[in-house]
Amino acid sequence: MRARSTGSGVRRAGRHLVAVLTGALLLATAPATSAEPSAEPSVRQASHRAAGAAWTGTWATTPTEAPASDTTAFEDETVRQTVRTSIGGDRVRIRLSNEFGSLPLVIGEARVARRAADGPASRTDPRTDRPLTFGGRTSVSIPAGAPALSDPVSLRVPAGSDLVVSIHLPERTQGSTLHAFALQHNYVAAGNVTGRSDIETTATIDRWYFLTGVSVSTGRSERPSAVVAFGDSITDGAETGMDANHRWPDFLAGRLNAAYGPRAVGVLNQGISGNRLLHDPNPPAGSEAENFAAYFGRSALRRFDRDVASQPGAEHLVVLLGVNDLGHPGTVAPESERVTAADIVDAHRQIIARAHDRGLKAYGGTILPFKNDTLGFYSPQNEAARQAVNHWIRTSGAYDAVIDFDRALRDPADPERLLARYDSGDHLHPNEAGAEAMARAVPLHLLR
Repeated sequence: MRARSTGSGVRRAGRHLVAVLTGALLLATAPATSAEPSAEPSVRQASHRAAGAAWTGTWATTPTEAPASDTTAFEDETVRQTVRTSIGGDRVRIRLSNEFGSLPLVIGEARVARRAADGPASRTDPRTDRPLTFGGRTSVSIPAGAPALSDPVSLRVPAGSDLVVSIHLPERTQGSTLHAFALQHNYVAAGNVTGRSDIETTATIDRWYFLTGVSVSTGRSERPSAVVAFGDSITDGAETGMDANHRWPDFLAGRLNAAYGPRAVGVLNQGISGNRLLHDPNPPAGSEAENFAAYFGRSALRRFDRDVASQPGAEHLVVLLGVNDLGHPGTVAPESERVTAADIVDAHRQIIARAHDRGLKAYGGTILPFKNDTLGFYSPQNEAARQAVNHWIRTSGAYDAVIDFDRALRDPADPERLLARYDSGDHLHPNEAGAEAMARAVPLHLLR
């Protein structure tokens, strides 16, 4: 990157503090298939009539803003980013976002392709390379605070495959809208190399910039539905492997594809590390958290319409939120923002009401145990609140169904703790085995 942050060490330190020191609660699919067996016409843009086709999200992430200390910028550079699809289709549409930008986001050119079956991870399969257009134009200027949807493009996309989106940023562009904890290696290269299969990378990053969604259309009369995983770092995948796609929603997508094949359900991960139900990031003045708290994203109540209600094809919602509301006050948020179990329950009631208003089925996930965590979340008071919230989720009947993550991962000998084989080591975040156990805890019949 020609113009970077004040130092990659700042970014690394912020990520380390979030994942390991603050607890800011930063949740596999089938393996990618081989490249297209034969070439297709190079520019087979879908007709404008396809804009009325039924679209379903196959991948999504939540955009957040960057803290003042993160001055990452791009100038005449290509950002190449990889995402893992959850369902397949024969048309693709990309969503970009300039939500947290203060100036228009100028995209000089954008292209989409499937990742090559061999070679470096930044390589694309040239037979699948397609230019993206926006209102028929190959470039677009996205106003500050706004998203942009690409025109549909014809491209066969299998479920569980790696899709690569390359965007050229010709002007100096602040990295203002991003998902900071992608657990995915992405790449930067000088100039406009969006259409090249092989690129000479100048930087490797572990974030998604400006890219927030991919949707597909199958051409079938029945549109597949999607489930939104609405959560915090446990949904975001904290403590799972880089480039592994071993977040619990990834494992869920794998289960759904194994069970239902082409008629599987799209899985959209809207987890943000450090996210809370009731409060936006609010680091104490002068604290180290000022360098990373912005990555935690706006409160779940505030972001619901963008991250849940507007997702294409969404019919189901899994909510796993509340532990940061308990653990942040006194650690990376002011003590004055301490909440009660009743406060958390009221927030869940609001999410349920808004989901039902949009015709979504809402499923409540119980909060995982975190006794003796290394991040300063645990206290008898917080444990009592967790137990009270979980009791309400299980017994109130407010949710359409309950997904008992707590029961699936807790230690039977000490139910306030994670079972050792599911514990990442910080006693709060599950490891990959724990993420897989969480996916197994989701009754698939709920999502049909």
